[in-house]
Amino acid sequence: MKNIKKVMILGSSGAGKSTLSRALGDIMDLPVIHLDKHYWNPGWVETPTEEWEKKVRDLIKGEKWIIDGNFNSTIDIRLDLADTVIYLDFSTARCMYNVLKRWITGQNNRPDMAEGCRERFDLPFLKWVLNFRRKTRPLVLEKLLNHSNINNVFMLHSHEEKAEFLENAAQLNSEQ
Repeated sequence: MKNIKKVMILGSSGAGKSTLSRALGDIMDLPVIHLDKHYWNPGWVETPTEEWEKKVRDLIKGEKWIIDGNFNSTIDIRLDLADTVIYLDFSTARCMYNVLKRWITGQNNRPDMAEGCRERFDLPFLKWVLNFRRKTRPLVLEKLLNHSNINNVFMLHSHEEKAEFLENAAQLNSEQ
């Protein structure tokens, strides 16, 4: 891990992007930006495309950040500036389990979610999670291959790998 200042965290809903971004932000003293918090308006109303692109450009103007979320419409904007990408490549079953667990336990006041957006568990969302590996994953991986400016790409496949990654990040950060 070298020169980590601008980090993108990608992966399916339920993979743990927001949890990882908060933990890594604490370890590396980097500000964390949760895209869901900025994209969604109360009642799960989307931000119009042009306004969203401008908002993302404003969010990533800083010299340091961790940004979590997919939002394919702005992935190239973020990849152009990122030096590090962490891709949570978890199984569909694991992501569905985590989404269901989050919904059942009533985690409706998540710090990474916009005001007025209660945890949802509806058919369109479930379809998105179920189809992520087949539809979204190949597009994201292709985009990663086309951005040579990224110094570090980490593919994490389990909670154990995520924990090991954080342990290594903490160790490296304490050595600097």
